[in-house]
Amino acid sequence: MIRKNVLVFRELPEDQLTRLQMVHDVTVANPRVAAQEDTFFAALPAAQGLIGSSFRIDAGVLSQSPKLEVISSISVGVDNYDLVALRERGVLLCNTPGVLTETTADTIFSLIMATSRRLVELALYVREGRWTRNIDESLFGWDVHGKTLGIVGFGRIGQALARRAALGFGMPVLYHNPFPVDVPDLAGRVRHETLDALLGAADIVALTLPLTDETRGLMDDRRFGLMKPGAIFVNGSRGAIVDENALLDALDSGHLRAAGLDVFAVEPLPLTCRLRTHPLVTALPHIGSATHETRHAMAELATSNLLQALAGQRPTATVS
Repeated sequence: MIRKNVLVFRELPEDQLTRLQMVHDVTVANPRVAAQEDTFFAALPAAQGLIGSSFRIDAGVLSQSPKLEVISSISVGVDNYDLVALRERGVLLCNTPGVLTETTADTIFSLIMATSRRLVELALYVREGRWTRNIDESLFGWDVHGKTLGIVGFGRIGQALARRAALGFGMPVLYHNPFPVDVPDLAGRVRHETLDALLGAADIVALTLPLTDETRGLMDDRRFGLMKPGAIFVNGSRGAIVDENALLDALDSGHLRAAGLDVFAVEPLPLTCRLRTHPLVTALPHIGSATHETRHAMAELATSNLLQALAGQRPTATVS
């Protein structure tokens, strides 16, 4: 195999980095780290393969990468990549679907539980020494079992979330997707709906759809207004799908009971953002796939994708 130049732009586990170094010449430089930014851009002209995540690869970056053949993203979402520019350049884009499905569904259902039962708020209540007598109704939460869950987006993660809800908690499940999906083990337990109908019927609404031009800003004032009074909103997909000011208005007005958010329009969440401290918001630092096992599996698949592409083989998971 001809050795090629690989640029790793987000740190890899040692065993996966070693896999690359055995067959290719590897530079490791994370452009989000100030001390490594110059090294990253200096390596671009020779790079034939890129592997990493959480950095925008746009036409400007591609213009500095004349030899680039493939980008292997350690993610499922590909909104950090200029897909049009990649197609024009003939650069292959790979991602890591499947390996994070169950873990991300765990996280989203955890947010449903946490917001409904006020778990973070009450854990802090104990930690701060305020639990001095039995709690009263002012600190009660709300049941999850038996509530209607509306899932917006019904790919792998949406379906995994539906299994937890319908099979584990006896929740009626509505879902919105561009087309109905046949999932045999959920037959009779889930129902396809228009988005407006779902929003009006669900006690809890969870987003599990990708960020595209069509979904950007999808949850706006009108759609939050369609949700049932006292409903709970959960987002485990991408922050830019939500108009965050509209969400704050829905919470401030009392129309929504609570929100559980793992993703935001700007990450890390700015200190000035009201979602960080809002009493009705359970906010997490984008941990959907953040377990030791899943992140390693993602890195392993991304490394395999890159090695396959650079060897002239069809990678396991490609986007374009």
